[in-house]
Amino acid sequence: MKLLSRLIIALAICLIAIPVMATPVQAAGISGMTLHPTKGIVGEEVYITGDSDDDDDYWVYYKIDTDEWVEVLDDDDFDFDEDCYNVGTEEYCDYDYETEKFEVPESCSGKHKIAIVDRDLGDEADDDDIEDHKEYWRDFTVEPKVEIIEIAGDEIDDPDDAEGSMGTEVKVKGTGFDEDEEEIEIRFYINSDYEVVKEDITADDYGSWEATFMVPAAGKGEHHVSAEGEDTDEEDVLEAPFEILPGISISATEGYVGDTITVSGSGFEEDEEDIKVTYGGDVVKNTEADEDGCWEVTFAVPESAKGKHEIDAYGEDTKAKDIEDRDFSISPKAKLTPTEGHVDTSLTISGDGFPANKSVTVTYDGETKTTATTSSKGTLPSISFEATHTQSTHKASHPVVVTCDTTTFTLSFTMESAVPPKPTLTSPASGSRLGFIHKVTPTFTWSGVTDPSGVSYNLQIGTNADFAQVLISQTGLSEPSYTLTEAEALDYGTYYWRVKAIDGAQNDSGWAAAYSFKSGLLPLWAFIVIVALIVALIAFLIYFFVRRRGSFYD
Repeated sequence: MKLLSRLIIALAICLIAIPVMATPVQAAGISGMTLHPTKGIVGEEVYITGDSDDDDDYWVYYKIDTDEWVEVLDDDDFDFDEDCYNVGTEEYCDYDYETEKFEVPESCSGKHKIAIVDRDLGDEADDDDIEDHKEYWRDFTVEPKVEIIEIAGDEIDDPDDAEGSMGTEVKVKGTGFDEDEEEIEIRFYINSDYEVVKEDITADDYGSWEATFMVPAAGKGEHHVSAEGEDTDEEDVLEAPFEILPGISISATEGYVGDTITVSGSGFEEDEEDIKVTYGGDVVKNTEADEDGCWEVTFAVPESAKGKHEIDAYGEDTKAKDIEDRDFSISPKAKLTPTEGHVDTSLTISGDGFPANKSVTVTYDGETKTTATTSSKGTLPSISFEATHTQSTHKASHPVVVTCDTTTFTLSFTMESAVPPKPTLTSPASGSRLGFIHKVTPTFTWSGVTDPSGVSYNLQIGTNADFAQVLISQTGLSEPSYTLTEAEALDYGTYYWRVKAIDGAQNDSGWAAAYSFKSGLLPLWAFIVIVALIVALIAFLIYFFVRRRGSFYD
């Protein structure tokens, strides 16, 4: 009976416990959390859903790195869905929540915590704060991606619509790479192969980076841009699409008439024919595209005036209006021929790339030599004049200035600096004597010297070997001889003479070694004395013989 009574009591207890077990036990806070999606890229939209036992205020924080949490949702973003029901005389409620979406902030690749907390922790939230107030958390995995954010300096609204032609500048942003990752390179895919268009890029603390590159030559149509780093495999990177449009690029944007320019085209139709390249509207080259819709030609810049000139292209399937033309700026150029020589050398000035139909003035040593007018294509006709040397001493460099409108060129003509040979003195010979007792007017002669610019001579006559005292100086003598005038006649004495040659550019040979000569046999006074003595002697002898003869007759 005791056993039976105990069984009855136990059964009663169980029957009483059944309704108690059916009554829910309310727990405080969030009791569930689901992420949609659980992995993705920076900027990805993420939803948080789950259930809760209350509808208090909650905040969502995202862990960027080991030290930094950022708030991505606040209490106003939570929208609780209340579901209440009665159990007996008691009312119980469940709360489901579905937050507004948030975008994954910039952060490195790998797992990041997303935590729901029961209060606003502000910008200084750390691991301890989150741990103390977290209700629930989940992991979100960030994956690397690249996207095109600018084309030719302009931001684009939809990265999936990125397009441009060869030579277009493109700005790419990478996210979700490793913190401070190095050796990142951008790859532009052309068919199944790729071309590295930028390298040696380094990510920042959040695994993000930006870089620009120029679109390479590629066939018309869809291509894509990817990247790889020292820690990130390209296969894990979400690539960016890019559509190649027909376009051209040029090897230089400025230069001179006659320069060689290379023009490359891409985005044309496969094997497109009858492609024409134009410069200033005139066809300068014909070509055809390869199987990838690419081509390349070179041409010499034709005669054209100063300023910008359009380079364009079109083919049998591609219209010129579909291609952005390129500007090539012409700069003027002047040429002097020859650049060195002697006096009377014929100089020629030519040039191109000048302003069209403008007057040109050419000066030499500051003196206007000639004027001309440029053609309608900016070409300066060849104009000539002779080199001169008007300075009293030799000057090697002579400026030649070409002026046209606001354009000025200063060229230089180098006057030869070769000195002429020294003359050889011939007469009077060294040590010779001239005349007897009267002043002499000898003729001085020396060997002639030749020079392309002509030669003149300087003659000096002095009374000592160092020519400290110069009696006679003649300059600019055109002939290799000079006869003294009566006014220059030389008295009795010893004299020295020398000569040097000077060419048309005032190059000086230096003085030839001096010769000495003597003028007269006796000075005049000595001659007079001698004559007087002779006369006196004759007179005495006459007197003596006359007197003696008279005595004889006596």
